[in-house]
Amino acid sequence: MTRRLPALAACCIALVLAAVSSFALAAPPAHDTLRIGSKRFTESYILAQVLAQTAAPHTPTPPSVLQGLGNTAIVYEALRSGSIDLYPEYVGTISQEILKGDAAMTTQAMNAALAPLGLGVAVPLGFNDGYALAMREDTAQRLGISSLSDLAKHPELKLGLSNEFIGRADGWRGLAQRYGAPQVPVALDHGLAYDAIAQKQVDVIDIYTTDAKIGHLGLRVLKDDQAHFPRYDAVLLYRLDVPTRFPQAWAALQKLSGSIDENAMIAMNARAELQGVAFDVIARDHLAAKAGGVSIAAAGTGADPSQRGFWAKLFGPDLARLTRQHLALTLISVGLAALIGIPLAVWVFPHPRLRALVLGATGLMQTVPSLALLAMLISLMGVIGTMPALIALMLYALLPIMRNTVAGLNEVSPGLRLAGQALGMTSGQRLRHIELPLALPTIVAGVRTAIAIAIGTATIAAFIGAGGYGERIVTGLALNDGQLLLAGALPATLLALLSEALFEGVERLMRRRRAG
Repeated sequence: MTRRLPALAACCIALVLAAVSSFALAAPPAHDTLRIGSKRFTESYILAQVLAQTAAPHTPTPPSVLQGLGNTAIVYEALRSGSIDLYPEYVGTISQEILKGDAAMTTQAMNAALAPLGLGVAVPLGFNDGYALAMREDTAQRLGISSLSDLAKHPELKLGLSNEFIGRADGWRGLAQRYGAPQVPVALDHGLAYDAIAQKQVDVIDIYTTDAKIGHLGLRVLKDDQAHFPRYDAVLLYRLDVPTRFPQAWAALQKLSGSIDENAMIAMNARAELQGVAFDVIARDHLAAKAGGVSIAAAGTGADPSQRGFWAKLFGPDLARLTRQHLALTLISVGLAALIGIPLAVWVFPHPRLRALVLGATGLMQTVPSLALLAMLISLMGVIGTMPALIALMLYALLPIMRNTVAGLNEVSPGLRLAGQALGMTSGQRLRHIELPLALPTIVAGVRTAIAIAIGTATIAAFIGAGGYGERIVTGLALNDGQLLLAGALPATLLALLSEALFEGVERLMRRRRAG
């Protein structure tokens, strides 16, 4: 039995090293790296690349782009905490959603309100991307609906609205109050909404007015006849120290002012959503067209190597990086959970009431939705990225590890414990030489389960910029690209299968040793 304890000790040492490495993995980028964020929709991905490529020739290190950081609350918290330096935002969102102010706030008023937070608004990019509601043209014609006032007269219509739009003051809440709309919308991811309305699963969706699929699907944009929506002119929301830290890059970014009109933005969105062109390629072509005086439409013509098939997406150049990130998130979080969970379970095992309390609290963590847990951790820690993702995954991994540890110890027969006691062993000696060796297979099974859970759950890390295969899944959702979604899901599935095969081999080896 005692021959298995060195293996357990070696495993613990490996877990300690993994825990130490987590600090290096989670370390923020160097202070001389410009960090640019984006929200989780096509336009924001593209604009982040435009900003990064504009700044790149004027920074000591290439800018770091944290793509798809979720909704306004998450990306704004990332800016406030210093996890990013700037990101593309919209004046209507800043005035009403961030500052909770009036829709008519001027840029000067916004800057005055943001200055105490160390933030500012600058560089109007030149286009307005407003919120609106849209429906299929045939339905609108049949019911005689052309405005939001008309829509309010049809409670039978099914509205599929994005989660953020439903919750925003300038979104559905305010709109329903202004127009007296009686409908109760269902929540629907923005990237999936166009498919849903095309397939007649919903009648009305919220849109951004620069979305390429409005014209592609022939949707009717409903007139905001009571002027509920403010303007959403695109600007940069930035930390006030950026011009000082990156003076040349900031000067280059200021030259983007007025450089993108609505037609150009629609054309760029169309290349991403309808042609499958990569965001960085779209940004590069836009900047090259501006520099060379070529029209955006001309820049987007012709074949593009980024219009890839499934296999090219699956085995893309980001596969090795995403695999490293996904493995690190999984192994480190489970390693930390084992370091905490196994000793804690051993400690509470002799105390039934305390054991029930601790296991109950650990089980309660499983009921907290992953994105809600991430949001809470970001708020508490004031950072985004690897560290909150690791903590969330570690908390989810605790339950199977602790329960299996308790179950394994419980399986040790009282007779063996009494035999050890009769031989004069102390409680610590019985634990080391009898109880833990016998419980080891069950403990390993708990770690096996925790890793399987972590591999799947780690995909949520991409929502807060921690990388992994979830990057492809999040981007696929934004583009409604099923192939890209699958290119993110398949490697995670393969990783889970490899993990199961590895643990199956370990369990067979342990059974042979027990038999010998």
